[in-house]
Amino acid sequence: MNDLIDTTEMYLRTIFELEEEGIPPMRARIAERLGQSGPTVSQTVARMERDGLVHVDKERHLRLTSEGREHATQVMRKHRLAECMLVDVLKIPWEEVHAEACRWEHVMSTAVEVRLLELLSHPTVSPFGNPIPGLEEIDPTYIKPGEADSKVVNIVEVVESNPRQVTIRRLAETIQLDELVMARLRRVGALPGARVNAYRSETGVFIGSAGEYTEVPLDEAVHIYVGS
Repeated sequence: MNDLIDTTEMYLRTIFELEEEGIPPMRARIAERLGQSGPTVSQTVARMERDGLVHVDKERHLRLTSEGREHATQVMRKHRLAECMLVDVLKIPWEEVHAEACRWEHVMSTAVEVRLLELLSHPTVSPFGNPIPGLEEIDPTYIKPGEADSKVVNIVEVVESNPRQVTIRRLAETIQLDELVMARLRRVGALPGARVNAYRSETGVFIGSAGEYTEVPLDEAVHIYVGS
């Protein structure tokens, strides 16, 4: 199936994201993330199931078929390579990158992907610290990172009321949807690889450095992944 429409690709990527974040993929979660109605999501999922891209199990979880996973991986790879180019080459403001990459992911050819890999010196993660999947399909130099390299935990699980230092590792796709929060994180230096101070309040997590903090609501802070 080579003529996937954009809506299908959006759904495939969203299911991939949910799996990546440890959230059971369900139609309700897709409706929340894409801002679509329940009936619209149900109709699209039914079509994808008929096309052999997903399977709805007894618990109403959406499972990617082998064909669906292959396509989802390709879309996410294009998305994150586009993010690398938008940040590193075009210098697009950090908080605007995700939305722009959502457009590029549907039009980028494999030939362009390969050229971008060369231009960007073979990145393996996005500017937000998320691994670029499926690189082994297009990059003969790719070496899969070891298990120790990928161990992270969401910041809510490790911070308490007293400030402590953590290293920002990943900002999941979900939090990238909030341009205001992303802009505030950039302003206080909470970028992947940065060492920051963080502490938890009743309503959120305060993150910052050099005396400047921003509060991220708990429901969004769970999508910030850190290492010690």
